[in-house]
Amino acid sequence: MDFFLPVAEVYVSLPLIFILSLIVGVLSGLFGVGGGFLMTPFLIFLGIPPSYAVANEANNILGTSVSGSTTHWLKNTLDYKMGFMIVIGGAIGTVIGIITFTYFKDIGKINIVISLAYMYILAIIGTIMLVQGISEIDRARKKIVIKKKLHSHYWIHGLPLRMRFKKSQLYESAFTPIIIGLIVGFIAAIMGIGGAFLLVPAMIYIIGMPTKLVPGTSLFVTIFVSAIVTVLHALNYGSIDLILVTVLILGSILGVQVGQKLGEKIDSSQFKTILAVLLLLVGIAIAYDTFIAEQTINDLNNNGTKAMGNLEKFILDLSKDFPVMYGTVSIVLAIVLGIGAAFVRKFFSDLRKKIQQPVA
Repeated sequence: MDFFLPVAEVYVSLPLIFILSLIVGVLSGLFGVGGGFLMTPFLIFLGIPPSYAVANEANNILGTSVSGSTTHWLKNTLDYKMGFMIVIGGAIGTVIGIITFTYFKDIGKINIVISLAYMYILAIIGTIMLVQGISEIDRARKKIVIKKKLHSHYWIHGLPLRMRFKKSQLYESAFTPIIIGLIVGFIAAIMGIGGAFLLVPAMIYIIGMPTKLVPGTSLFVTIFVSAIVTVLHALNYGSIDLILVTVLILGSILGVQVGQKLGEKIDSSQFKTILAVLLLLVGIAIAYDTFIAEQTINDLNNNGTKAMGNLEKFILDLSKDFPVMYGTVSIVLAIVLGIGAAFVRKFFSDLRKKIQQPVA
């Protein structure tokens, strides 16, 4: 059964979107990467215009990031100082990204730009992960152990404004995290992703942070970047659809919690090759959909307005008449659901520990 999205002006299957969001959430929790680079293409395949898919997935990422970051906050595995430095760069990069997004939208090329960006990035990331996955399988089979440097020094570390990051036990230029944040923010604004697939390796191999602090700090940064992207998209384009966002957030948060739990029990590196193949397949599908398949536009038909119920009309009017309030509501919704999911997980985790404790 299809449901009408009043802001995006298309009919979609919300149960299917929930299931896809749940699956992508599991993959995100299992592999420790954001699911935006998978979920946004899925939304496009389902008929949602790319510009709307980007904005709503950014809002969804905000919810999952809040949930995951809260979990790491409870475990004290966050470097706030490093995180705020990255956020400074992320805010600048996001604004530049929105300006770029606006330019291509004004000339009518934003959909092709988004499709091309996903096609190339998924191809590159998928190929790199595939090569790494095959190499790890081969080394494990041959029982080869490679010792890696804990931290390499690059030119970027020698830039001015050096700071001490006590939590990460690092002393380096503040421009290092700021520049990385700028790149991530720019990409997030254009593609509607959290940027974790770039941020996580950069934090490990370029900044040199301890691995245990990387996931939480990455999610902490993503909260601010996603919030800025959401607000700017809501104010400039009115492209946030609360019905779609709610379904995406509920599916993703549940999936992330399940994925994180699975990640504690199994070695996710065994599945890196599978994820790499999936990324390549999605990239190929985007290329086919963009350049080969017959394009169909799911515009609002003459009966579309009459088909809207009271809820759809209320959401559409709110987005048009009160864009600031509407954008705020979408952010609050994501934050409340994200924090709630983290505390629910902690509650059940503590309850399970109490039950498993031997009776004195």
